[in-house]
Amino acid sequence: MVFEIRRRTFMQMLGLGAASAGVFGRSLPVLAADGDTVTIGWPSDVPSWDPNLRFSPDSQPLYKQIFSQPLTQAPDLKLIPNLISKWEMSEDGTSLAFEIRDDITFQNGDKMTTEDFRFTFVERKSSEMPLDIKNSWRNLTDIEIESPTKATMKFSKPSTTAPQWLAFLGSYVVPKGYLTKVGEKEFAQKPIGSGPYKLVDYQLNARSVMEAYDGFWGPKPAIKRVIFEVIKDPSARGAAVKSGQVDLTINVPVREIQRYESDPNLTGEINPITRVILLQCRADQGFAEDKVRLAANHAIDKEALSKAFYGGKAVALALPVPPGTPGYVEDFSFPYDPEKAKALLAEAGYGPDKPAKITFGTTNGHFPSDYDVARAIQQMWKKVGIDAELQTIEYTKYFELNRSGTLPDATLYSWDNATGDPEIFSGYLLNPNMPFSAFKKPELGEKIEQLFTETNYDKRIQGYKDFEVFAVETGATIPLLQTVQTLVRKKDLDYTKYANGWVLANTMKWG
Repeated sequence: MVFEIRRRTFMQMLGLGAASAGVFGRSLPVLAADGDTVTIGWPSDVPSWDPNLRFSPDSQPLYKQIFSQPLTQAPDLKLIPNLISKWEMSEDGTSLAFEIRDDITFQNGDKMTTEDFRFTFVERKSSEMPLDIKNSWRNLTDIEIESPTKATMKFSKPSTTAPQWLAFLGSYVVPKGYLTKVGEKEFAQKPIGSGPYKLVDYQLNARSVMEAYDGFWGPKPAIKRVIFEVIKDPSARGAAVKSGQVDLTINVPVREIQRYESDPNLTGEINPITRVILLQCRADQGFAEDKVRLAANHAIDKEALSKAFYGGKAVALALPVPPGTPGYVEDFSFPYDPEKAKALLAEAGYGPDKPAKITFGTTNGHFPSDYDVARAIQQMWKKVGIDAELQTIEYTKYFELNRSGTLPDATLYSWDNATGDPEIFSGYLLNPNMPFSAFKKPELGEKIEQLFTETNYDKRIQGYKDFEVFAVETGATIPLLQTVQTLVRKKDLDYTKYANGWVLANTMKWG
């Protein structure tokens, strides 16, 4: 157990004890395994069953079972047709013509048409509901309908990443007739989509039960019944798969993967995905000074974090984009240098007798070893003269705190970008005009808004590379690691592995 020894030594070096083991907050039913059912242990519940309401990355595998998106992605992240069979962006980026399939029905039997597209992306934006798609589709002015299967999206500004957004967060087509009839509140309680499964039972923060929709327009899923059990504690999720109460789970502690691999009935995996672990930084309060934020970055030994908590498989990052994506800059580095950190703090008026004091937020169980990583960073900071008060934040609470401007000075966060495009990394993460940014400085927004409307691909990508370097060198963000997804499953349960971390029940089958 070389990996466990390394981790224990690292934690002791930082003065930390072993992480406390999680326990079940409630009992789970023991379910008989059969070829028609799969039970999945999931870290969090959906924020709502209205898929346009909140951008919640961990909810996407659930939403994609009930609802369908205009476009989707292959396992290698290539954009591919879905509801939309053909699409073409204009040269100036201000319109996107598309054609949809003519054989799609919602789960109440209603036929999908371009009227449902217009309702989802245009009409719903005028409602009083605080829908997140009001931000992602803020430049969409209209969808001009030519026929039930042909239409054109019109934008107030060039929107070259519209195709990527048609396969990303919140872009699920909802039924105009049903939602208009029952209302927003009833729709969220009894959702109807056009996905491979219907939601047949839901218990808040506990369980979602889905059954295959016979009228699904795409490939029929091999498994007829899917149960998502919400188990927030990562060790409890591991215990549930070990005991057979669930068939698959994600985001268990990396140090436990070897135990699962030794079980003849289980398979454990550690898969790098297109998410980045970073610190969301405020531009005020304890992190108001650039020198303090830069010192905080220089003080973090990212390679040590990867080796201690992720078996060395989480790539250390200098920029808020992972390797292999278009915005990655090969030759940029931001070194671990505690002496440089101390010097910067001294310039800002801080030292061993007068440490910089900040608040530091973290989730616990949202992604593998998140709380352990935060405690390790806290100790690294203490050694150079930063006194961080650690606060635990519920994943669902994070969004509320960010929108209200009440996040801690620094918050450990895993930022999802299933598309890989740099606009949806630094463009949305650091744009102060967006609800996703914690760093509110107008000069960042000015730089990003110019890139949002750039139609030349090469210029746009280079612009994002330059912006990312600027953001890191001014302390607007502190990238840490490329996220890994841990996954444990029964050996005879197969699934399709996606580079963005999607774990889709409709791709699963018992082998």
